[in-house]
Amino acid sequence: MIKRTLVFSNPTYLSHSNKQLLVTYPDKEKDSKTVPIEDIGVLLMENQQITISHGCISALLENNVAIISCDSSHMPTGLILPLDGGLTQSERFRYQIEASAPLKKQLWQQTIQQKIYNQGRVLEELGYDVTNMFRWSRSVKSGDPDNYEGRAAAYYWQTIFSEFTSFNRGRGGESPNNLLNYGYAILRAAVARALVSSGLLPTLGIFHRNKYNAYCLADDIMEPYRPYVDRIVYSLVQDFGVDALRELTTDLKVRLLQLPQLDVKFDDMTSPLLVGVSRTTASLARCYEGVSRKINYPEL
Repeated sequence: MIKRTLVFSNPTYLSHSNKQLLVTYPDKEKDSKTVPIEDIGVLLMENQQITISHGCISALLENNVAIISCDSSHMPTGLILPLDGGLTQSERFRYQIEASAPLKKQLWQQTIQQKIYNQGRVLEELGYDVTNMFRWSRSVKSGDPDNYEGRAAAYYWQTIFSEFTSFNRGRGGESPNNLLNYGYAILRAAVARALVSSGLLPTLGIFHRNKYNAYCLADDIMEPYRPYVDRIVYSLVQDFGVDALRELTTDLKVRLLQLPQLDVKFDDMTSPLLVGVSRTTASLARCYEGVSRKINYPEL
């Protein structure tokens, strides 16, 4: 079953009853609604006047729902995830903590290879020469000591929006950086949710090690999935132009929030991205356990 992404942009009161999310509105301006909690994958609260009961939060977390909170500018700033990822969680924590440096370097090699390949596929779809991207992808060594990720990123960001604008990628940069930031925040939440459901600690990364970052592993595993966000943002730039994207409107958010339902392709199946990231994190858990040596990433 495809899990739903719910977004609340107006003042709302969220509670629960009989395994249903109960949505009510101030002054009864709209009729109350209910949604089965088991159908929800991500819940995003944008408005500063949303009230959610503690019992509702607990019920959502029991069903592995990622709860995202936004600031006054409607950008995601907080993420609530369940602590309990499964019956063998403590064992999986131990495997993850004890993972060797060579294993982590091999896992990072696979991650960057697939990221560069997927970036290349985005540019190839747009008609650009990507011979160098595919060559860099094949050339990545254990741990990426030659920084092919950086080389590929420089070419990729210089190229992808070049027909529309002179683009520099940066969180505080000009549009469409705001759309990329929003899309990556949704992706990060989906990946963190999948890591917890696979019994892994999202704090302990493969490559990312910032001591102030609670989601280092999510930032690692989301890398090959970023091009799916980039492709949506490119389509928005193509449809509306860069100047029209300076404000992150509701219509733009709706397009970006389709991300969890996008189809991603693996060797043997196609599934929604929200399901696909769970497949990826489950394969990572098997790598930590020593059962496998390969992370299962989708190919764009």
